[in-house]
Order: sequence, then structure tokens, then C-alpha cells
Amino acid sequence: MTPSPERRRELLDTAAEVFAAQGYNATTVRKIADAAGMLAGSLYYHFDSKESMLDEILSAFLNELWDGYDTVLAAGLGPRETIEALVTESFREIDRHRAAVAIYQKEARTLSAQPRFHYLSDSQVKFEKAWLGTLERGVAARVFRADLDIRLTYRFVRDTVWVAASWYRPGGQHSPEEIARQYLSMVLDGIAVRP
Repeated sequence: MTPSPERRRELLDTAAEVFAAQGYNATTVRKIADAAGMLAGSLYYHFDSKESMLDEILSAFLNELWDGYDTVLAAGLGPRETIEALVTESFREIDRHRAAVAIYQKEARTLSAQPRFHYLSDSQVKFEKAWLGTLERGVAARVFRADLDIRLTYRFVRDTVWVAASWYRPGGQHSPEEIARQYLSMVLDGIAVRP
């Protein structure tokens, strides 16, 4: 009998929450099984290792993220609209994959040194290129200020968006789109009242 895709998804969601809360190295198969309400040995019916579970969690998140980002980048939007769409897509991904985002933030640097997880480094390079390119395009088009330090701006925007995974909870008071709108208002227009 083959495990159902729904059960695999439930187990991956549980594993993601445990990895996010405890860290990859501190998480054992037994801890994941306990959280899933099953025997540790039963997890091996679905996955061959905790590394396989983590790989599936991170690759699913990044594949979905890049589907959304690639759509935005191919849309031919202006630089400001591209930044707005990328930030909105990022918050949607945090909504869909909050635990995976938290894992990625904590573990990507260490994991990317392993051949199985080299795609994490590749994704980071692609991510940086997309954001830096959009910011550079905005400065060149005089949509963004000429005195911006592009790399510092990129790091600020990246970090303040993705850190939301530490406090955001799906189904909360604000939708991902509402949070993105507020965030974009602060980033693009500032918080001070203009005279």
C-alpha cells in the first residue's frame, strides 16, 4: 500500500514546524514522529531520512517561490511595481510556507555546504540578482533615489520582509497582501509626515 500524498504533506508540515522550532540538528526522527502522533519507525514508511524530509520541505518552498517570482520578473513591470509585486509574493510565501521560511533563514548557510542542498546557494544568487537588478533599474530610471546604496537597500528590504516569518501566523488579523501594503508604504514612502 502506497502512502497517500495527503498524509505525506501532513507529515512534512509537522516536520517543518519541528525543524523551525528546534533547528535541524536538534531535531530527531523521534521528535517528528512524536509530534505527528506515530512511532518513529513508521516515519520511514514515508521518508528514508530526516534529511529527505528537510530537502522536500525546502525545495517545495523554493520552487513555489520561484514560480511566483519568475512570473513577476517576466511581467515587464516598472521597477517600483516589480518591487511591490516581489514583496507581495514574498508575504504570500510566508503565509503558505512560514515554517520553511524560518528553516531557510536559520539553516541555509550551513546546509548549502552539503552537495544535496547546493540548490540553496544557487537560489540565493538568483534571488540577489533579481532584487539588485530591479533596484539598479529603478535608480537608472530615476524611480528610486540616485544616492541609494543598492546592496544595503537590498539587504534591508530582504531582511525586513523575511523576518516576518518569525511573528506572522496564517489566518491572523491581516492578510499577506495587507501586510505587504503596509510594509511597502513604509519602505517606499517612509513613516514621517511630509511637510
